Amino acid sequence: MKYYRIFFITLIFLSYMNCETSHKKEVKNGTSEVSEITQETLKLMTYNIRLDVASDGENAWPNRKDILTSQVLFLAPDIMGVQEARPNQMEDLRKALKDYKSVGVGRDGENEGEFSAIFYNSKKISVENEATFWLSETPNEISKGWDAAYPRICTYGLFTATNTGQKFWVFNTHLDHVGAEAQKEGMKLILRKIDKINVKGFPVVIMGDFNVEPNSDVIAETQSKMVDAKAIAKVKFGNNGTFNGFKYAEIANRRIDYILISKSSNVEVEKYAVLTSAVDLKFPSDHFPVLVELKIK
Repeated sequence: MKYYRIFFITLIFLSYMNCETSHKKEVKNGTSEVSEITQETLKLMTYNIRLDVASDGENAWPNRKDILTSQVLFLAPDIMGVQEARPNQMEDLRKALKDYKSVGVGRDGENEGEFSAIFYNSKKISVENEATFWLSETPNEISKGWDAAYPRICTYGLFTATNTGQKFWVFNTHLDHVGAEAQKEGMKLILRKIDKINVKGFPVVIMGDFNVEPNSDVIAETQSKMVDAKAIAKVKFGNNGTFNGFKYAEIANRRIDYILISKSSNVEVEKYAVLTSAVDLKFPSDHFPVLVELKIK
């Protein structure tokens, strides 16, 4: 009888501990309310996949698309922002990444030109609304802004983690590689868009190929509202540089790809990595993917 009693008490204790870790009590106006503690861990990645251009020779897209898509499947990001993805590359990614859906349009029109698309694992994430705007003085129409060499865009979405219902914004962009004014004004435009639409104060992530290094005016422009994920990550791994140019000599020289987190959000950056993987001494892209693991409370 004594053993049954101990077993019964143990069950009660374990049940209590499970309840305590899953719920918290809040006292409001003299009444006790029970609300569930929710916490979501997500992996987000930005990846400039290098456009499909025949002049890349042995590094052209047909010779590396299988390596790149296998890499993405292995890393299994919940959210992935891509840059330089042409329509045929988008189609290849959609076919290979079967559990993923994507949002975004090409910079030259609905399915024309390079995408700064966002892929998301549809088994874990849903999207509430999404849009693409141009980094120019006329952001609602196909256009090239300021001193940019090419039209540049930003695609964004309000995403929901299906397990917890937590919402967060992701903005993915590819700033111009030539125009310093276009880089700076483009980032200002993105920050203004965030201020306009994030009225409920959800966590915000800005990711992409910014084509600038950390000491630039563009990064300085973000520092009042955003923080570099690398700076606050609990665990860091990999190179400093994110651009390789398909050459080993380029490794670690230039850091131009970023993931930024809104300062006011209740988000912890558990891990940050620049993944310098290669297969048979060949890189999947001329950029390395940047991967973070976030804990959203």
